[in-house]
Amino acid sequence: MDVTRGSGKTSNKGLDSTVALNSGGSQPDNKQNLDYVLRTGLAGGLAGCAAKTIVGPLDRVKILFQASNPQFAKYTGSWFGVVTAMRDINRQSGVRGLFRGHSATLLRIFPYAAIKFLAYEQIRAVLIPSKQYETPLRRLFSGAFAGVTSVFVTYPLEVVRVRLAFETKEVGRSSLRSICAQIYHEQPPRIVHSSAVAAAVPAAAAAAAAPRSGLINFYRGFSSTLAGMLPYAGMSFLTHDTAGDWLRLPALAPYTTTANPKNASAPPILRYWAELLAGGFAGLVSQTASYPFEVVRRRMQVGGAVGDGHRLGMAETTARVWAERGWRGFFVGLGIGYFKVVPMAAVSFYVYERGKVALGV
Repeated sequence: MDVTRGSGKTSNKGLDSTVALNSGGSQPDNKQNLDYVLRTGLAGGLAGCAAKTIVGPLDRVKILFQASNPQFAKYTGSWFGVVTAMRDINRQSGVRGLFRGHSATLLRIFPYAAIKFLAYEQIRAVLIPSKQYETPLRRLFSGAFAGVTSVFVTYPLEVVRVRLAFETKEVGRSSLRSICAQIYHEQPPRIVHSSAVAAAVPAAAAAAAAPRSGLINFYRGFSSTLAGMLPYAGMSFLTHDTAGDWLRLPALAPYTTTANPKNASAPPILRYWAELLAGGFAGLVSQTASYPFEVVRRRMQVGGAVGDGHRLGMAETTARVWAERGWRGFFVGLGIGYFKVVPMAAVSFYVYERGKVALGV
């Protein structure tokens, strides 16, 4: 992502001084400059929007599969099911149906991606101040902490987006405002106990144990999100940076790199196909590592929209998924997940890296 990574493995003697300057003590100061932060944030936000727009229809279908929407449960388990589901959505609602909830997606993804990328650059500058500190573990931690930071800030928008995408009714569809109000006021159903049981459970204890409505509802599934974000973001950045190092090896560099169009004296950048390859590989690895957590998170997020509205915790949701389908239940829709995440990650990293070049960072 930075000059250190872009030149560490392939720099020649003529570039050694440049590498030393950009990976030495002045690096953190440069990266903590407000102009640098704003430019990397803008590049990251645009990258996220571009990537999400490309895979919008697939994201809609994947959410319906993961959350076990009754109307689309019959389509799960095959690639033809994905195509059939998209065809049915298009027939019922048109192209707009395939992008149901996409406005909320863009509203969330711009700050999410902006924070994720700029946080990665900032955290990386602290954990890896020079080339001698460049280790896979530090790269992993940099990506994981950046992912946690971004998801904490934008998680409520993600819950709203999932609710909008999960809804399939044509008559009386909920607006963004009504969805937010519904989530805010949701409460678990009242459980009526027999008099004997009720007498044994103090009313105060029952009230304390019952989840409250309010802003906390917008963080439903957040615990599983954190558990999934650590491997996802960590492995994503680690894999992308490692793949970039491989593609910049001296034997491959003449075929995989090209001169920086904005600064001829700067280290070369990856060619478009090489950057897409590195990003796609990062998406493949990170999706595999984090997918079970994502399935649990989706089920928790739509908990108030299905069944009796009973609110499930992470452990209870995990147990239900296991009881329903065993270990395969944690990988329902993984095929479409690959089909979505690989191009999304490829486009995201490509637009981000090219955006940094265009913005001069």
